[in-house]
Amino acid sequence: MKKLILVTAFACFQAVAVAAQNQPAAMNQGQMDRLDRNRNGAIDQSEYQAFMTSAFVTLDKNKDGSLRSEEVGQLLNKQQFAATDANRDGQLSQNEFLNRVMADFKAADRSGDGNLQ
Repeated sequence: MKKLILVTAFACFQAVAVAAQNQPAAMNQGQMDRLDRNRNGAIDQSEYQAFMTSAFVTLDKNKDGSLRSEEVGQLLNKQQFAATDANRDGQLSQNEFLNRVMADFKAADRSGDGNLQ
């Protein structure tokens, strides 16, 4: 599960980098360091949530406060999108998006200390 949450972060890094610079991105230590704002060698819940909140804003191309399947493109397949769309309205609110990624973070945090290393 820890791998899944880091893959989600990687995918969001790619989407943010492509949107911001129109260039492909690859996960590297520098990107992981950007998540680890307090430089303690771990990614805590607040760091991850801040990044994912920013990623949501970047992914929301039409700035309507929700994500449609075409905005998340290759980040989520149909099943993942449907599982995240709690109210089944065909779009992801910021709450739905953050609820999913933070639930994944908590599941990946096997020690329960609120950090991923």
